Amino acid sequence: MIDTYLTYLRDVRRMADNTLESYARDLGQLAAFAEKQGTAIEAIDRRDLETFIRAQMAEGHAPRSVARLVACVRGFYKFTTVERKLARNPADDLRSPRAWAALPNFLSLEEVDRLLEQPDTATPRGLRDKALIEVLYATGLRVSELIALRAGDLNLDDGYLTCIGKGDKQRMVPIGQTAVEWVRQYIRDGRQSLLRKKSSPWLFVNARDGGPLSRVGFWKVLKAYGTGAGILRPLSPHVLRHSFATHLLDRGADLRMIQLMLGHADLSTTQIYTHVLEARLRTVYDKFHPRE
Repeated sequence: MIDTYLTYLRDVRRMADNTLESYARDLGQLAAFAEKQGTAIEAIDRRDLETFIRAQMAEGHAPRSVARLVACVRGFYKFTTVERKLARNPADDLRSPRAWAALPNFLSLEEVDRLLEQPDTATPRGLRDKALIEVLYATGLRVSELIALRAGDLNLDDGYLTCIGKGDKQRMVPIGQTAVEWVRQYIRDGRQSLLRKKSSPWLFVNARDGGPLSRVGFWKVLKAYGTGAGILRPLSPHVLRHSFATHLLDRGADLRMIQLMLGHADLSTTQIYTHVLEARLRTVYDKFHPRE
């Protein structure tokens, strides 16, 4: 069928040689994928096609290349549906990656544990860093919200904090007991040492002169700890925000509650995390179901 389709593109559609070579390469990858799945290329379903496309994206192919591949696959199955008189076209509404929301990068529980073990809590700076990361993972704050926290924004006795998010909207976010204890220890044993007898309204201050901690400063701190924890992929404060939301949803938290905690104006923004669970469920099913 691939050869027949390529002949059609060459003789009927008069497609350029370079484009034909690209289509032949793309369809060759699709054929290899179908063989790996143990099915005929014309018997692949929509779910398989989405798995194939996402695999191409995960391998680092440029969005333009993947978009061309999607166009190629759609054309091939449209042609195959007519030629083979298939009951349905599995690629009929297959979308290019530009229309797909990118899956968020997040850490596993084991990676979070290793990251949290990195700061040396025997030092004021290590105490600050430990409290910073614990609060970020416990609340899912944006980095700008985190470094803008003032001591008065935290109600440690009742386990919540207030922050100012996008659009100058204030929201209340619960904070877990572990993070509360580390913040208390940082305030008691680390913050005054970093301030060096100065005063500051900010909860987290830098180790150089006791001034406010910057976004770039925290990013560098987190990146260094990530390297120490053996986390090889890119790590940023936003990855911990994604981890917070993904781990909550994974344990049954309500999506609307996560929306409120993250400060998303629209639930559709939060729904990106459901794709993570769908992908994980598919992996578990394929691995463990006895008929797979």
